[in-house]
This record gives sequence, structure tokens and C-alpha cells, in this order.
Amino acid sequence: MTKARDTANIVGGGFSGTIAGATMEPTGDTAAGDNAAMGFTAAEGLILTGQGSTNDVTIKNDADADVIEIPTGTVNVTMAGTLGVTGVITGGGVTVGNAVLSEAELEILDGATVTTGELNLIDGGTARGTTAVADGDGVLVNDAGTMRMTNVTTLATYMGTKITGGSLVYLASSGAISDGTASVVFTQFDASKYDHYQFWFQHVIPVTDNVKLLMQTSTNAGGAYASTNGNYHSEGAADEIGLKISGALAVGSASGEHGVSGNFNLYAPHNTSSFTYGNGKNITYFNSYSTTEVVPGVVSARLAAEDVDAVKILFSSGNIESGEVVMYGIVNGT
Repeated sequence: MTKARDTANIVGGGFSGTIAGATMEPTGDTAAGDNAAMGFTAAEGLILTGQGSTNDVTIKNDADADVIEIPTGTVNVTMAGTLGVTGVITGGGVTVGNAVLSEAELEILDGATVTTGELNLIDGGTARGTTAVADGDGVLVNDAGTMRMTNVTTLATYMGTKITGGSLVYLASSGAISDGTASVVFTQFDASKYDHYQFWFQHVIPVTDNVKLLMQTSTNAGGAYASTNGNYHSEGAADEIGLKISGALAVGSASGEHGVSGNFNLYAPHNTSSFTYGNGKNITYFNSYSTTEVVPGVVSARLAAEDVDAVKILFSSGNIESGEVVMYGIVNGT
């Protein structure tokens, strides 16, 4: 039976057949008890309601294969094929296979809604970029089965606890020292992680000629530094105003003199039962006579048994013209 397009209504015992070239527009809502009904409301638009033992609503393709199903009595949607999303994913979550990805887990990818490109990032099929990593940047981790976002700063702290004793860990850098800098300060001391520290010097040049490169210590995170002559001894009993980094001859600043390079070790600065010792090892520099000086090992001591938690690097007179200093921690064995 074919019902041609006109303005007549179909009423009574029902209809079976084909409606040619027309649309059907229901004017009322469906009811919970409907077996298979199509309805309409101004707010909800088109409504499909059904009741089945397996599914309430089933959408099939032209091969009579199930494409989309709403299981009986649920608010879930099952798809047999691939879901293609051109916009964003929001709402209660998505089930892939037997795994349920909650809205919160999806939002972890960017904190709000999830785009196709962001989902592709966890698939492994995208190119790796070179975006710089900075403190506060997020990292996705599996926390005992729950996907969570943490930041790289927390990750760095955790990784630091897993590094074995004796390993060298980067802590801080002065960066390129600008002309006229009075001193360089480091406060990155942590006795719970590090036993000793190394400071690497790269062409640290003084403004003033014929000066010594020194390190002064603090016990209050840099609030004050021991700077009196006699607070330190080096090379026997020689009084100093700081741990001596350069050797017996002072450092030059003339044109062509390239400053102090090498490393300086600071031993157990947290130990309050003995002095804090420093040892300049293989320090090289041009001295005030424009002669290359190599220091195989100059030893200094802070003449106080105290907890050192900051150091200041400076020349015995005048400012620092240029150079760089980098601080490392030697991981303890606990």
C-alpha cells in the first residue's frame, strides 16, 4: 500500500506500507510504555522510545547490521563501528572496549574539553615536537589504574629520590654573569638528598686585577655570610675571608686573560660536628702575571662546626666581569 502525499491523517487501526515522497511529523510525546514509538516536543525535538529484551533502541544499516544500540533500561550507547568526532568530547565519558574513560579522565588531556588532536597524542601516531619543558608543565601518569595529571616539578623531585648514592645531580646555574655583578649566591642545599656539592666554574673573570676567587658560607639561607678575616683557613693556617677557590697567585683581569675554570668541591656542609671543607681541583686561570696557573688541589676550611645552607661566590676585591657557575649535588646513600 502506498499513501500519496496529501493533507489527510491516518487514524484508526494502523497503517502498513510505504509513504511515498512525504514526511511523518508526530505532534505529541511518547510514553514509557511504548514498544516502538516516534514522538515530538518543542523542547526535545524528535523522540524515539522503545522496549526490547536486549535493546530499547537499535539503529541498523542497509545490511541489517546493528550500528548503534541503547541497551534495555540504560542510558548507555553502544557502537559497533568507529566513532568519528569532528568537534569536542564532553559529558559523562566514553567506553572503549571494556574500558570506561570518565569525563574527568578525558578532561585531563587539556583541563576542559577534549579535541581529536589531543586524543591522537596518546595514540603514538603523531610527530614528536620540541616544545620546551618548564616547571609547572603537566605530565599524564597512571596512578594505580587511575589516569592523573601531575607536573614536571613533582616528577623531577621523585626522580631525584630514585637516583643512587654518589650520582651527580644538577641543581642550579648562575647563568651568564653580567659585568659588574658583586657575587653569585646558591641556596639549593638539601641534606636529606645530598652529602656533598660541586661547583663548576667557566671563565669567571674579575673586574679588578690581582684578586682571589673565594666562597663564603651562610647558616641562615643567605641572610648573612661569614666574611671576617680568620673565619677561614687555607693552605696551612693562612687566614682568609672565604674558602679559597683559586690558588696562591691572584687572578688577572687584563685583556686576553680568561678567568677561572674548573671545579670546587664542598664537603658535608650540613655536618654540625665538624668544619665544612672545600677543595679546588684542577682549577686553571691566568694569574696577575699573565701566566697560566693550574691548581691541583687547594684546601680550605670554614673554622666553625655549623650547618651551611647557602654560599656566596665573589672575588676578594671588586666585582665579577663575566663567566658562569653551575652547582651540582652528590646524592647521599640513604
